[in-house]
Amino acid sequence: MDVLWATGDDEWLTVRDVHEAVATSHEVAYTTVMTVMDRLARKEMLDQQRDGRAYRYRARATRGEMTAALMRGALDDIGRQDRAGALVAFVGEASADDLDALRAALARVAPDDDPTGTS
Repeated sequence: MDVLWATGDDEWLTVRDVHEAVATSHEVAYTTVMTVMDRLARKEMLDQQRDGRAYRYRARATRGEMTAALMRGALDDIGRQDRAGALVAFVGEASADDLDALRAALARVAPDDDPTGTS
């Protein structure tokens, strides 16, 4: 996924492209990369496009979008009662930079609301 995310939204890569990029830092078989990419396409995490006898792939979502979906899924799995506790625990362990990013995100999605209650 890192290789596909690094190429940009409109760029399609072959298994060979991804294998060459991954092989610079990890010893991995071409067939392993092919299998993983096929499975990710079946799980709808990658778009798959026929290109002659091969396929080309691109990420279906950005890293941020995928992370947000995973976080929403985790929160949905724990139920309504534990959701607030999980969020408080997450924020309680967040770094100052993460808290600044959360404040900025809240301001973007709810610009008329003051999440700190200081206005």
